Amino acid sequence: MNNTIIRAAALILLMVFSNGVMAEVKIGYVNFGKLMEQSKQGESVRKSLEAEFRGRDQELSVSRDAILKLEEKLKNDGSIMSEANRVKLERDILSKKRDHNRQRDEYREDINIRRNEEVASLQKKVYEVIKQYSEKNQFDLVLTQPVLYASPTVEITDQVLAELNSAN
Repeated sequence: MNNTIIRAAALILLMVFSNGVMAEVKIGYVNFGKLMEQSKQGESVRKSLEAEFRGRDQELSVSRDAILKLEEKLKNDGSIMSEANRVKLERDILSKKRDHNRQRDEYREDINIRRNEEVASLQKKVYEVIKQYSEKNQFDLVLTQPVLYASPTVEITDQVLAELNSAN
């Protein structure tokens, strides 16, 4: 990525400082992150992932609440419980915490894997729309992040976003 940016900058400098007659170079800048966040497709991916993992998220919440109730019971009744019952409750709490933490870690891993899959697919679609828009509007060079500064005159994110949102 950085190598591509360096090559593009060198090409621009070479064209600007060459002795020949220079044709105008049409440059655009696209905020890729904004496209991913604000596009209909990005919103669809977020909603899809939320729906897919909602059940497991709710299960984790129920599990966490059950552990908190047991801890509250131990705190309130631990001093009046028999030693055997108190130890049994402490072990039960510890076992439930371990299970909860394992389930939470698996949930996070699974959601990250699915998010990465969906984002990769969306990135391909966004890239294709940027490329099509750039070719259609005869841009010589289109940059994305990281760019130190992009003037509003070269910013084409909103136009590409409109194209992306109108695409199927």
